[in-house]
Amino acid sequence: MSDLGLRLVYDRPAGTWLEALPLGNGRIGAMCFGGVGTDRIGLNDETLWSGSPATAELLSEPLGAVGAEAVQAVRTALASGDLGRAHELARGFQSGYSQAYLPLGDLFLDIAVDGFAPETADVAQYRRQLDLDTATALAEYEIGGVSVRQEVFVSAPAGVLVVRLTASGALSVIARLTSQLRSEPREAGLLLQAPADVAPPHRDVPEPIRYSDGPDRGMAAAIALRARSDGDVQLGESSITVSGATEVLLLLGTATGYDGPSVAPTRSAAECFDQADARIQAVVDREYDDLAAEHQHDHQELFRRSSLELAGTGAADLPTDERLLQAVDQDDPALAALIYNYGRYLMIASSRPGGLPTNLQGIWNDILRPPWSSNYTVNINTEMNYWPAETTNLSQCHEPLLDYLEHLAAAGRRTAQERYGCSGWAAHHNADAWCWTLPVDGDPRWSNWPMAGTWLVRHLWDHYAFTGDADFLQRVWPTLRDAAEFCLDWLVELPDGSLGTSPSTSPENTYLDDDGQPSSVTVSATMDLALIADLFDRCAQSAEVLGLNDPLVERFALARKRIPDPSIGSRGQLQEWAADLPEEDPHHRHTSHLIGLHPGDAITPDRTPALAAAAARTLDLRGDRATGWSLAWKINQRARLRDAAGAHRLVYAFLSPANDTSTDYVGSGAGVYPNLLCAHPPYQIDGNFGATAGIAEMLLQSHTGEIEILPARPDDWPAGRVTGLRVRGGVTADIAWSAGGVDLVLTADRDQERIVRYGGERIAVQLSAHTAHHLSLS
Repeated sequence: MSDLGLRLVYDRPAGTWLEALPLGNGRIGAMCFGGVGTDRIGLNDETLWSGSPATAELLSEPLGAVGAEAVQAVRTALASGDLGRAHELARGFQSGYSQAYLPLGDLFLDIAVDGFAPETADVAQYRRQLDLDTATALAEYEIGGVSVRQEVFVSAPAGVLVVRLTASGALSVIARLTSQLRSEPREAGLLLQAPADVAPPHRDVPEPIRYSDGPDRGMAAAIALRARSDGDVQLGESSITVSGATEVLLLLGTATGYDGPSVAPTRSAAECFDQADARIQAVVDREYDDLAAEHQHDHQELFRRSSLELAGTGAADLPTDERLLQAVDQDDPALAALIYNYGRYLMIASSRPGGLPTNLQGIWNDILRPPWSSNYTVNINTEMNYWPAETTNLSQCHEPLLDYLEHLAAAGRRTAQERYGCSGWAAHHNADAWCWTLPVDGDPRWSNWPMAGTWLVRHLWDHYAFTGDADFLQRVWPTLRDAAEFCLDWLVELPDGSLGTSPSTSPENTYLDDDGQPSSVTVSATMDLALIADLFDRCAQSAEVLGLNDPLVERFALARKRIPDPSIGSRGQLQEWAADLPEEDPHHRHTSHLIGLHPGDAITPDRTPALAAAAARTLDLRGDRATGWSLAWKINQRARLRDAAGAHRLVYAFLSPANDTSTDYVGSGAGVYPNLLCAHPPYQIDGNFGATAGIAEMLLQSHTGEIEILPARPDDWPAGRVTGLRVRGGVTADIAWSAGGVDLVLTADRDQERIVRYGGERIAVQLSAHTAHHLSLS
């Protein structure tokens, strides 16, 4: 593949976090600024969160009445049409808030060459880049004829961050560690203490960042730093000074006290330092080239499974930020290919087996009270983070979320029982490293939505659908089953004999009631019923695969028959609520009621053409303008409708330069920042993952059982090649297309017969395990 689709390139250092370049090994996150004179590398550890199980317990007190009788009171208010009373009672189920993902610290490098500390204006031939194929950040420049080169990567096998600085003259470097957390210096290290509680920035509380020495004490953490050089090395407090060198190798390790969501973090900061330093000591004597080769092999085993190239008018010689500006007026297909490859890179960097799931910002955050606490927002954002995992051949990177769900289910059983008097388990729109599952203190339109578990467990089924791993399905069956059991208890019989949900909300959206007033609490929002119906279907399929004789499965099946299909409203749209209600915001960013179209599979142009047409009408009415992640979801939805022009229009919009680089909650600058990270705004990583998944859906779909080739390829992508896309049922697809036709290679994990669809043609193919099957389509 050409560099055009594999590198982010710039001609100046990063001035802000949103220009810096992300690196990661799943646990350690680093943001590389490539500075001259003084450089900054922002540091994160995926396990560093505020709070503890004790904090979660302190914040879990409900605001009002809870339990089955309290639920019935809300239902009675809704049945009588007293929406205000229903809204007031719903707030009683709420509690506190989830905790925050925290910045670990910063590594600053004060760099001098031949005794001269340069500034940006002093240098020539400056180049900064992120190589997606080697997962390495590079900054190089010249000062008075002396060349300086800096390479940075975070090794998953070694478990450390590696920085190498080289110069053709005398190099001096002071490497120093800082942190926004409470800290204590240590020789070549930093001992840290996380807060016991960090309130979301939208909450006005007297002590938003609270430290404690009591039972709810936050976790400890540490950073360790070591250096190897041909110059003189001196260790200082939280720093290392190197002078008279031509090469400096820095190794950085991190550790925290986190031991799991239900375990109090008891390790001291000194113990964390010893753990971090031990990782360094295990590799400190190894040569740089050896460490780099091991790191690249590990990364490329995942990254090279899939890649996308798109032919067209490009701008290979321009810095990436300038390409973004140029693409406003001239489509750059190669930029779309870059964003596909970048999304896969970001997933590898932020989600590795054995770790926590990616949060709202992946693993990269520099704000002590980050937007929305940089937590797991599970009414769309966390789910979207993992949409490309199976389709783009990164099934292992899916594991952190799949493993986390079993812990979330354990916590959610108490929530279901105590809050609602229901069996099974439930979670709401926020979660964190401590598996918070309660409705947070806030507006019911986002807080009182107990369907997160119902949506999240679809990821368990999807992993099985792509891999065919029946042992995995057997392991997670209790999590699937218990999520469905909650739904069974949550459903109520409506006057027409159907089953529905009460109370119900459509995440973060509001409708106008009969008096024209905004309201959110209602009965049977479309998303609720779509999710529950889908889960009941998945349970039936799982039971059949596993040969289970579970009496609950029959009850799921009987209830499923009584759940109505979505309704079509007066404007031809798919209704968001049971009644045909007007939205307070007709262009709202959430399209939750289209979940049956994507990521679900209940709505398709072939099987349900009327509902598909209504979904298309909904998207038309909502419009394209949206936050970054919403644009990404709409790419997927348009692709499922085989709307190539609409999907491409949204890709084009997603790749527009964000014009709001603040961290405010409200902004109109959706698109991507100079480092191609998604703008909500502010920065959220879900849009990057959603866009990658959407582009994959444009090129291949398998949710109907058929293997559909290029179902939403736009005319603006006349030629291209994608490798390594995965098909449900265990098949890998390579697709190359041009004006001459399509070359398709299918390689199956096991013997199977499949239907390949291209255009209006369907072809039956017999696939033999691990054997490439070539097809030419025209």
